[in-house]
Amino acid sequence: MDGSKLDGKTVAEHIIDFLERRDVRHVFGLCGHTNIAVLAAMAESPIDFVTVRHEQIASHAADAYARVQGRASVVLSHLSPGLTNCATGVANAALDCIPMVVIAGDIPTHYYGKHPHQEVNLHADAAQWEIYRPFVKRAWRVDRADLMAEILEKAFHLAESGQPGPVLVNVPMDIFSEVIPSDTFDRVAKNTSALKKSSIDDVTAGEIVEALARADKPVAYVGGGILLAKASEELREFVDHMGLPVAHSLMGKGALRDDHPLVMGMTGFWGTELVNQTCLDADYVFALGTRFKEADCSSWYPGYTFNIGAEGNDTKVIHIDIEPQEIGRNYPTEIGAVADAKAALRVLTRVAKEMYPDGFARTEKKAEIAAFRESFKASNVEMQSSAAFPMMPERILADTRKALPEDAIITTDVGWNKNGVGQQFDILTPGSILTPGGFATMGFGPPGAIGAKLAAPDRVVISLVGDGGFGQNPSMLATAVELDLGIIWLVMNNNAFGTIAGLQKAHYGLTYGTMFPGSPDAPTNGPGYAEIAQAYGAEGVRISSADELLPALRAAIARGKPTVLDVPMINNPTPTTGHWNILDIYSPDKDVSHVST
Repeated sequence: MDGSKLDGKTVAEHIIDFLERRDVRHVFGLCGHTNIAVLAAMAESPIDFVTVRHEQIASHAADAYARVQGRASVVLSHLSPGLTNCATGVANAALDCIPMVVIAGDIPTHYYGKHPHQEVNLHADAAQWEIYRPFVKRAWRVDRADLMAEILEKAFHLAESGQPGPVLVNVPMDIFSEVIPSDTFDRVAKNTSALKKSSIDDVTAGEIVEALARADKPVAYVGGGILLAKASEELREFVDHMGLPVAHSLMGKGALRDDHPLVMGMTGFWGTELVNQTCLDADYVFALGTRFKEADCSSWYPGYTFNIGAEGNDTKVIHIDIEPQEIGRNYPTEIGAVADAKAALRVLTRVAKEMYPDGFARTEKKAEIAAFRESFKASNVEMQSSAAFPMMPERILADTRKALPEDAIITTDVGWNKNGVGQQFDILTPGSILTPGGFATMGFGPPGAIGAKLAAPDRVVISLVGDGGFGQNPSMLATAVELDLGIIWLVMNNNAFGTIAGLQKAHYGLTYGTMFPGSPDAPTNGPGYAEIAQAYGAEGVRISSADELLPALRAAIARGKPTVLDVPMINNPTPTTGHWNILDIYSPDKDVSHVST
């Protein structure tokens, strides 16, 4: 044994011991001279280091990993460029309330103020940690080795409690290497690993149940908080008993199976007429785990999705959320309760069954929902069965749904694969769709699939992504091949940043800077994504007719190897019934949509 370590372990070794005790199985990141002490300590550990070619891949993969596992993921980053490369993925996790602990190396403490190699200090010395302040729940700079245990313990608790989110633990490299006794880590090892979640009392539950029972046209409006709380079963039991039609935000997609008889679909700009009109007509909106975000609420304009607070409208809101700042932020609230969604729904269901043991059928609303589904699907049949090539996006999604098992995990990106999926693609296992919502980050989906597959190795994982999103970080293929992860990346290739191209064409009559070189009607002149996949050692298939996709998908699932399917696609718009304020900004006083056909 090294004589310098006879009295203890290095801080880096203590950190790995701490992570093992928390049952951490994977750490995502990229090496640098400031963090190799941690990698050395991890080398003989049961923890696997998922090494990537770009730090943004690490943070997106860790984001998806946390969504599937339901607890904080861990990212290990180098200083400065490593930390800034990582930032987009961490910010994406922050805006979607995903728990994550980022451990970053920094310059040695004895070089503070000297501007050593790679330090960011143009405004203040030893200030690297401040880069993350706008989007993490808290950022710590570890100034003494004996504080490491306490800070790590606080970091995990904060990341996972309340409204979850990422935190940063910034560690100078000399502190990683300092030898310390185990007493501070021994002390925190006696602490609980998870805090109990808050609920509501019976009186509050009774008020909520009574209001919903009296309502003529109540609506349950659910967001991503249901999925974060793993409360899908509790939600199903409550809405079934109360007979509540269910609308959801983009992030609430998959809170219940899309074929549940009370599920109407996604609200807002990309919402359907049924869900938006039902929300407009509601006398009570029972909101659970949602922020009432702009796109989900048609930029909060009355007359499109919600009339809450509008002159002459008496729609009332009951809002339950784990974060008090979300309640009343965008709409006036009659009853607001700060609570965990899972815990609150358990109480609500028990009280509802005591107060109204027979429940509420609302058969007319169920019939309306069923009829709308049939008519909406019928309106899409032509597109979903079209033999056109490049393919119709509706056909791509329909064939993908046919090929996938019900519990497959789908990661989306931005564009058709997010908006169209939210509107038209049935999710049949709660929590099986992972979407970049608040930050809407292009490039999330492909590396997110890596994290999802590592968290759920026995499930089929597919990334639905545009060619713009896939091109952000194709080097994630190297990690997938090295780990032999049987992921499918389906590139919906319209040779463009298609959604923005449609927006620009509608308002400015051109597509400058939004289309890639080549014909927009036949996107075959761009990069060879199948060949890129093959160069990395993955399977690569370029689809050349509409009828090839479904068998190619089934073959890829059966093969169980990393596979890229390059699918040329027509840049059709996702139909909308809501509104988005940017339309007014670009074309004031004109009725101009976001697309031009």
